[in-house]
Amino acid sequence: MSSFDTLLAEQIGHEFAASQQYIAIAVWFDDHDMPQLAAHFYRQSIEERNHAMMLVQYRLDRDMGVAIPGIPPVRNDFADHREPIRLALAQEQQVSEQIQALFAAARAENDGLGEQAMLWFLKEQVEEIASMQTLLNVAERTDNLFDIENFVARDVASQDTGSEADAPAAAGGAL
Repeated sequence: MSSFDTLLAEQIGHEFAASQQYIAIAVWFDDHDMPQLAAHFYRQSIEERNHAMMLVQYRLDRDMGVAIPGIPPVRNDFADHREPIRLALAQEQQVSEQIQALFAAARAENDGLGEQAMLWFLKEQVEEIASMQTLLNVAERTDNLFDIENFVARDVASQDTGSEADAPAAAGGAL
């Protein structure tokens, strides 16, 4: 099995793990009466699930075989409203590093198809990190939870447009 193949198989698990962590974050915000942040992270969970299924579809299309991995436990408890957002940013930064490693492995193996497939994910990670960093900046500037909720309702929710026209196909269809 090539390095790209191994990393790609592992990335499916990383994307599902990110999806589950976002559900835990969303539920935490829901439980703390922050419906805008909860809704945002529920949408993020679906997006990460879709990313996993895009990678599944890619493996199916290339006849690479697919095994759906288990995921590690998620974190459910946070000290304040900033902690889950910090965790989300760290998670996006880690996924970005993983996607960069996938791209580098495809390039090293002269796998132009793999390299091309990772370009969309690289672009997506730039957007995800920037968005999460902005959300964390806003959360760290205030203790007024209404300010954060209003920011999410006004600025973040309007950016959550669902799937992009150039997004790869997801196995079973994107949600």
